[in-house]
Amino acid sequence: MTELGLILFGALLVNNFVLAQFLGLCPFMGITRSFDTALATGLATTFVLALAAVTSHTLYHHLLLPLQLAYLNIIVFIIVIAGLVQVIQLYLKATSPVLHQVLGVYLPLITSNCAVLGVTLLAINQALSLLATFVFAVGAAAGFTLVMVLFGALREQLEQSNLPHAFAGTPIALLSAGLMSLAFMGFQGIGS
Repeated sequence: MTELGLILFGALLVNNFVLAQFLGLCPFMGITRSFDTALATGLATTFVLALAAVTSHTLYHHLLLPLQLAYLNIIVFIIVIAGLVQVIQLYLKATSPVLHQVLGVYLPLITSNCAVLGVTLLAINQALSLLATFVFAVGAAAGFTLVMVLFGALREQLEQSNLPHAFAGTPIALLSAGLMSLAFMGFQGIGS
């Protein structure tokens, strides 16, 4: 049980995929202009990431390895992720048209989010069990959502601020992202 807690904490804060491993930077910089969009994207990515990791783990261990097709893992994982995104997109379109419209083009971009594929591949490469893979994926997804929401709220505040013209927009966003990354890297000292 302690091992699962360490996996969760590590994926959430210490090895945060956005700020420590620099995966998923496209949605981090592109979608976080508002808190609501960042939260919605983070939650959708959380759902996709957790399902993709568990599904890919199962397919890898029960289909690809027994058939000696492990070299096809990236292709299979991308197909799984794309399929899950399509299912979620259809579900949101049917149940919450407003959220579907808010996410717009960003929902299909989850398919190409390297953090989703990265978590899946890292879980396979670390030879995690199915439960540990799920915990790892949930921790990574929660960390992704946390960073998206924090940065979205920060960017909303920065838009309201009176900044020098040279810092307005992208420069202050990049500077803020760098400072957030440094703050999250401070978690690496915990337990040393």
